[in-house]
Amino acid sequence: MARKKPPEEHENHERWLVSYADFITLLFAFFVVMYAISSINEGKYRVLSDSLVSAFQQPPSSEKMIEMKSKYPEILEGTGRPVGKSVIQPPGGETPERRAAAEKMKRVAKNVLDAMQPLIKSGQVRVTQSPKGVTVEINASTLFNSGDAVLQPKSVDTLSAVARVLATTDNPIQVEGHTDNIPIKSPLYPSNWELSSARAGSVVRLFTEMGVPAGRMVAIGYADNRPVDTNTTPEGRMRNRRVNVLILNEVEGPVREISLQDAPAPSPSPAAPPAAR
Repeated sequence: MARKKPPEEHENHERWLVSYADFITLLFAFFVVMYAISSINEGKYRVLSDSLVSAFQQPPSSEKMIEMKSKYPEILEGTGRPVGKSVIQPPGGETPERRAAAEKMKRVAKNVLDAMQPLIKSGQVRVTQSPKGVTVEINASTLFNSGDAVLQPKSVDTLSAVARVLATTDNPIQVEGHTDNIPIKSPLYPSNWELSSARAGSVVRLFTEMGVPAGRMVAIGYADNRPVDTNTTPEGRMRNRRVNVLILNEVEGPVREISLQDAPAPSPSPAAPPAAR
């Protein structure tokens, strides 16, 4: 009688799982060893993060740096720079140079206010101080006729007062011409760009004739691209037609913004018609 053949064994298709499990185990052990021999320094990571933020946005405040020093003193002290001098700034981010520059700009602003008080009260001139410097905003109707960049004779007294203040300081000066959004087209001024640039240039030329060094000044025309009021009303357009004389701050960095005057907001000059450019 023939013997029965034993049942054939089916091939095991899951044998690869053994090798895969061994590989995963070895990989896990490798990462455990790598993590064990590495040291993550949170302080260095913080310093790197703040450096990137300061490069693309604003520098970290002194309060934050002082807080980092208290948490990670070895990081700041390990930079090779004296802690408290080049790394840690005084409270408020101010240095003696910045404080001196701020006091100087206060004096410049006060001199401008004293020289132009009558025009400030009438709303034809505004004086403000910002981190960038002191700005003297002069209504264009005080300086020019409609659609023109030739200074009126009466404007010489106004600009002379500003020039006397500029002569007492060595700060850079930026003169900006601004218009409203009503298009202009004439043989001399094909657009508001030419008109605003020509007006700024006329003011710079007069300052030069009055003794302000030309190398300290620059004339810029912004046309109607930087309005300070609405262009939908005659009063707003009159406010936008202006010349700004900006006395720039010499020291880079933030200075405290200061309110310079209690004078009322500028109102349209009764001498100039609303439609004047």
